[in-house]
Formats: sequence, C-alpha cells, structure tokens
Amino acid sequence: MLIPALTFVLVLGIVLGTYWAFIARPERATERALRKRLGQARGSARVAASVQRQVQRLSNMPAFNQMLASRAGIVRPIERMIEQSGVGTTVGVVLLSSGCLFMLGVVIGLTWAGALWLGVVLGACLAVAPAVYLRFKRARRVRRFEELFPEALDLMTRAMRAGHTFTTALGMVADELPTPIAAEFKLLHDQQNFGMPLNDALRQFGERVPLLAAKFFVTAILTQRETGGNLTEVLDNLAKVIRDRFMVMRQVRTKSAHGRITGWILVALPPSLAVLLMIVNPGHFDPMLADPVGVQMIVGATVLQVVGALIIRKIVNIDY
Repeated sequence: MLIPALTFVLVLGIVLGTYWAFIARPERATERALRKRLGQARGSARVAASVQRQVQRLSNMPAFNQMLASRAGIVRPIERMIEQSGVGTTVGVVLLSSGCLFMLGVVIGLTWAGALWLGVVLGACLAVAPAVYLRFKRARRVRRFEELFPEALDLMTRAMRAGHTFTTALGMVADELPTPIAAEFKLLHDQQNFGMPLNDALRQFGERVPLLAAKFFVTAILTQRETGGNLTEVLDNLAKVIRDRFMVMRQVRTKSAHGRITGWILVALPPSLAVLLMIVNPGHFDPMLADPVGVQMIVGATVLQVVGALIIRKIVNIDY
C-alpha cells in the first residue's frame, strides 16, 4: 500500500510542478508586468481589467497559442465560457489542466486498481472538472448580474431624467454599481466611447451576457434608436418586467428545492457508498473486478446512474 501511495504523490507533484513552471508562473509574471504598465498609464484597476481582457492571449506559450489560434471552432466556446464566468485564466490553461487531470486519473486507475479502463473512466471524469468549475462560476455570475440589472436600469432612468445622455448613464452604472454588472457596462461604455458604433457595442453586450433580460435591453434600445420614443419609460417598464420575472424564478426555485435536494442525494449515494466500502474493506470489490460479468455490471450501473441523473435534472429544471 505504501508504494502506490508514494507513486501517486510523486505523479501529483510532477503534474503540479509542471503546471506551475510552464503555465502559472509565466502567466503571473505577464499579468504583473501588464498591470504595472496599465497602472502607470491610467492608474485605474478597473480599466486595466477591461483592457487586459481585450489583449488576453489563448496561452502564454507561443507554439501552443499559435496552435489554438488556428482552432477557432474549438477554442471560441471555451473562450466565451471563460469570458462569461469572469475567471482570470486562458484557454490554454483550461485545456492543459484537463489533459493533466486525465493523465492523473489514468495513473491512479493503473496504480491502485491495475485496470486501464478504470483509469480512462476516472481520467475522463477528472478532465471535465475545469469545465464544470467554469460553468459553476458563470452561473453564479449570471445570477448576480440578473439581480443587479433592474437597479442598473433604474439608475440609467434617473440619470437620463436628470438631463444626462444615454452614454453618460452607461458610465454612471459602471462607476456606481458593483461587479459583475459594472465590468460589463464599463466595457460597453468604453467600446462606444473609443469609436465602436453603439449598435455594434450593444449587440456584443447581448452576446457576452447569456440572459434573456440582456437581450430585451439590447432589443429595446435598438428599437428606440430606430423608431424613437420615450427611452426612460421603456427602461422603467423593462426593469419592472425583469423584477417580476426574477420573483417568479425565486418562487420556482423554492417550490423545486425538495426535488433538487432529493436528486442530489440519489445521485451522490451510490458512489459515496462505494467509496465508503472501499475504505472500510479494500478488497470488497475484488471479486467483481476480477469477473468480466462484474465489470459489465459496474459499467451498466454507471451508465444507468448517469441517465438517472440527467432525467432528474430535466425534471427539476423548470423553465420560467
């Protein structure tokens, strides 16, 4: 038991050391240099963050960056997810992290269980961890944005009624409200302030923010610019609609809380019980792993577990 544990620690140390030496350390050095230059030029951390996002590379390794740049179909969805999640990382870090986690899972499967298929399955599960983390951060950031969006519309309405222009109202939202809404409105304000047509900047805003409310906002502004009308009244009505929709969402989550908790318990119970049995009795699954029928039963149970989790998720996720 000591030799597999030492092997695992050694492999983990090699993976983490390689990641730090070739990815984390160069990126931190580049980020420090960029922040220093931006601080000298503007003295504003918020502007530095927006500019850094514009010049961010896919990877700090030139060869890997060039290879990723030629794979736009694969890279663009990951880049969009990183942008929407607000995580300060690159596409190269995400892909290399997934690859290292996959290799780590294969090594663990070969070392502890002596089965390549088990290592591949474990590696595949670990490889999706960066994507799961990005999706979690994106969902939390989007929820926070949706909570603050009506306040932003109210602030813009009050500013325009006080005599300010629409562009100035965008800047006030970026200055007065917290993140993540401040960062998105700051980027929208800077884009049109530095020469991008407002219509194009608004459309990019609607693409960056994966919310129906943001698309309502963009559509309302574009329609008002083409047909005319009272923009403050349009924003007032939009803020009311978003608040009512958010209240409905809260009610739906409250009503479905029991089903979601039950689903999590049903999904987590079998693997948790298997891990507990392996800890209490390490040889408990040896007869099943040694028999081809037992292996087929494990694979079938895993497939049914995944299918059941997807069905439960479909039931408790109610569109509103």
